[in-house]
Amino acid sequence: MELRLDDVITVTFTLFAIIDILGSIPLLISLKKKMGGIDEAKATGISGGLMLLFLLTGEQFLKVLGLDVGSFAVGGSIVIFILGLEMVLGVEFIKSDADHKSGTVVPIAFPLIAGSGTLTTIISLSANYSKWTVFIGILLNLIIVFLVLKSLNYIAKLLGPAGLLAVRKFFGVILLAIAVKIFASNVGGLLK
Repeated sequence: MELRLDDVITVTFTLFAIIDILGSIPLLISLKKKMGGIDEAKATGISGGLMLLFLLTGEQFLKVLGLDVGSFAVGGSIVIFILGLEMVLGVEFIKSDADHKSGTVVPIAFPLIAGSGTLTTIISLSANYSKWTVFIGILLNLIIVFLVLKSLNYIAKLLGPAGLLAVRKFFGVILLAIAVKIFASNVGGLLK
């Protein structure tokens, strides 16, 4: 087995684009404020665990649960759509938990960081690259995710309230578009 730097870079950037941690910053700041905090290490660890689980077992895991990749993607897209609506409309659909640790798992670790798009991409990447290459790409992205989660207060201060509101609404529309795309590309297979 040979690890090639260009393969690692390709996998890392592919996962970075799909995870879109930078695009999730306004939502993460909002969730952190709503939940009273985020357990950054737990969110990173759980999302990393999900990614590694899908790297190693992927489609077999879904089959055990009686699910296919399309069903998984549609379910994740609905949660992402609701979060996007919250961002755009300023209405709370997903009620915050008094315990911020549970919010760290859903919706932060899943589906924001390790969402259906990320997990499906991992399955696809492992079909084209060695598992070690995908593993390294996952680890590099988890480092970035952890650093962004740790820096949320600094980013919030940098943007200010007006900047956060503008960025939040903009990325809310982006999240809605991503959710619609994931839903549309997967729902057809479920209706047959």
